[in-house]
Amino acid sequence: MVTFIGIIFLIAGASALVIAKFENKKEWMRFITNQKAFLIIGVGTLLVFMNSLFFFADRGFNYLLVYPTGKMSTVMEQGIKWRGFAKIDKWQKFIDVKVVDKGIEVDEDEVEGVMKPIPIRFIDQVTATGYVSTRFELPRDEKSFIDLAVKFRTMSNLVNNTIVPTVKEQLVNTAYMFAAQDYISGEAQSFRQAFEEQLKEGAYAVEKIEKRDTIYSTIQKNEREIKEVQTSYEVNKVFINGMPKRIKHELSENNIIVSQVIVDNIELEATFKQRLEAQRDESAKRQLEQQKVETAKDAQQRIIAEGERDKAAERVAQEKEQVKALIAIETKLKQEETNKELAAIALETEKLLAQKKKVTADAEAYEIAKKVNAGITPEVKLQMELDRDVKVAAEIAKIQFPQTMIMGGSSKGGTPLESLIGAAMAKQLQETSK
Repeated sequence: MVTFIGIIFLIAGASALVIAKFENKKEWMRFITNQKAFLIIGVGTLLVFMNSLFFFADRGFNYLLVYPTGKMSTVMEQGIKWRGFAKIDKWQKFIDVKVVDKGIEVDEDEVEGVMKPIPIRFIDQVTATGYVSTRFELPRDEKSFIDLAVKFRTMSNLVNNTIVPTVKEQLVNTAYMFAAQDYISGEAQSFRQAFEEQLKEGAYAVEKIEKRDTIYSTIQKNEREIKEVQTSYEVNKVFINGMPKRIKHELSENNIIVSQVIVDNIELEATFKQRLEAQRDESAKRQLEQQKVETAKDAQQRIIAEGERDKAAERVAQEKEQVKALIAIETKLKQEETNKELAAIALETEKLLAQKKKVTADAEAYEIAKKVNAGITPEVKLQMELDRDVKVAAEIAKIQFPQTMIMGGSSKGGTPLESLIGAAMAKQLQETSK
């Protein structure tokens, strides 16, 4: 459009220059001069070559400029930029590469690289299909971008011949480092991280270790046979000076920046899924049986605990009864000891009283005997003896005998304390009367 307008201006300027040379001009041509004609020609020339001198850089694109002299430069920012008759190669700054199933339509303006589902194999020989979405950014420095643009020439060549094969290769390499059983058991995040790291900095150098496990049949007649030999593999990273060894690929060598890595899905093979379901059912059954065993153990422990509790309660009750019986016996023994002591004290007291009575009676009897010997008449003597007996009887009547009876240990039975004291007093009276 600008070029077309410029051509019109050139034609107009040339016409004005021709008209300016006529001597006999019409009235309306007199304002046209050579200066104005050359000005129109200059504006037209400028418009004609405008597209070759300037261009507008869109956002989200890098531009490679090749000048007629062979010199190359880049434009990585949007806006009106100086071109200077250079040839322009337009490169999209961000490149999206995605795995898409058959039959699904994708907007080519949104996704530059479309891949089919990627077949992968884990280290435990389980196959799967990988679905990933990635985004890449062209180098940000001028030199790396120029080298990349010269090397690959077109965006299609870069995407289809370099980025897409590299993504497939690194996804296959990443699966080779993991076991499918580990992936479904919580290693999915580590899988995605390893895939991203290999895209960004190069593939890991790894070493493969083979392990053989021998399974023997059951022992019969002191002999056992090999039932099966299971082979497993382990993949370890190779380290140099504490850092993992890297193998460069096209992305890392050309400074292509990995902006985003998403593992949409890893679809495992059907047979492995069936095996997982069987393992899940078996695990559920095993867990159920374990729960039953644990419940039975808990019930057993509860019964034992209740028995121990009842035994402890019965033991405590019997010990309480024993203690009560012992306390009763000890109390009775203490009471018997106290009664014995009180009886002994009472006996001593009565002995002393009896001795006192005896001494008094002996004194009175001695006094009477002296009087008789001194010439007291028989009538007076009889009266004195009568008075004496009356006094003795009165004194005996005043004696308070103990209320407690002490029985002897003889097999024929014991004699009460009052009987013993009475017998002793009677004997004393008989001796006194003599």
